[in-house]
Amino acid sequence: MENTREPIPPNSPYASQRRSRDGVGANRTALIIHTIGDVAAGFLGLWILLYLLQANQGNAFVDFVRGTADWLAWWARDIFTMDNEGVRVFLNYGLPAALYLLLGHGIAARMRRV
Repeated sequence: MENTREPIPPNSPYASQRRSRDGVGANRTALIIHTIGDVAAGFLGLWILLYLLQANQGNAFVDFVRGTADWLAWWARDIFTMDNEGVRVFLNYGLPAALYLLLGHGIAARMRRV
């Protein structure tokens, strides 16, 4: 017996199953980008919160969060220089957090439309 592959006719009940798989790769990639932006913003927001609540700087967890936030916000370090240290930390780490959220969600939304 010969098994030939013929295209699925557009009016076939199985055609909708085939169409639903077309954007799976783009949706997964969009979800990954979306999640990366959220996690990055989460670390930055957590560091702002820990700093403003005066968390113990000698704690290993606080040190890890600070190191991760410093790594994520290296490009925005000391954009704002103010006398009030709390406001300075809020602005210098809040700006990258907002940008990571906007970029992550924006790129993901654009990819889902493709």
